[in-house]
Amino acid sequence: MRFLKDNGLTIVLAILSMATIGGMLLTGWSVYNHELAEHGAAQIGLSAYASSGHFLSSLFENWESEFLQMSAYVMLTAFLFQRGSAESKDPDSPSEVDEDPAGKADDPNAPWPVRAGGWARTAYSYSLGIALASLFVLTFVLHLGYSAEAENAEALMHGQPATSLIAHLGSAQFWFESFQNWQSEFLSTAVIIVLSIFLRFKGSPESKPVAAPHSETGS
Repeated sequence: MRFLKDNGLTIVLAILSMATIGGMLLTGWSVYNHELAEHGAAQIGLSAYASSGHFLSSLFENWESEFLQMSAYVMLTAFLFQRGSAESKDPDSPSEVDEDPAGKADDPNAPWPVRAGGWARTAYSYSLGIALASLFVLTFVLHLGYSAEAENAEALMHGQPATSLIAHLGSAQFWFESFQNWQSEFLSTAVIIVLSIFLRFKGSPESKPVAAPHSETGS
């Protein structure tokens, strides 16, 4: 089917996302009930676990780091270069992505903000970075809220007092949760940028052509 061919990448990634979230849910449920049993507390059902701080904190903690990586990558590659990388613009040549969209204002196939001009065109020119940064902020807030909920549930099991959201925001635990994911996202991005200078994967738009010299920049 043409639809499957045209949208195969998104469909497969969506299926993989749902499958791995399901695996995370089931395994996390087992781990959490084991922790409850160790503390003499009643175990909970799958639906209750799916709305718990233990699960949602971990879920949004990971989403947060991914959106941070993607937003930073989109913005940094607009201004910074890495010669020879398939993931970078060529520092010596003008790039099509830097062209002024005003030149396409009369193109009927251009997105409507480009044709509308003014603030709509300006906002649309940076909309991908804005959207990804907004998703990062949203998931950061959700991670904070559910992390505090999970921390307070843990404190309750140990007979300790609960802490406020503001206190949790300033805690080493919350920032440990964030930094342990942030560092891996920045590292993995740097790795693919550097490896794409020297290595290839035939057929991938994230790779240079197999016969391209290492000094060639961009895919």
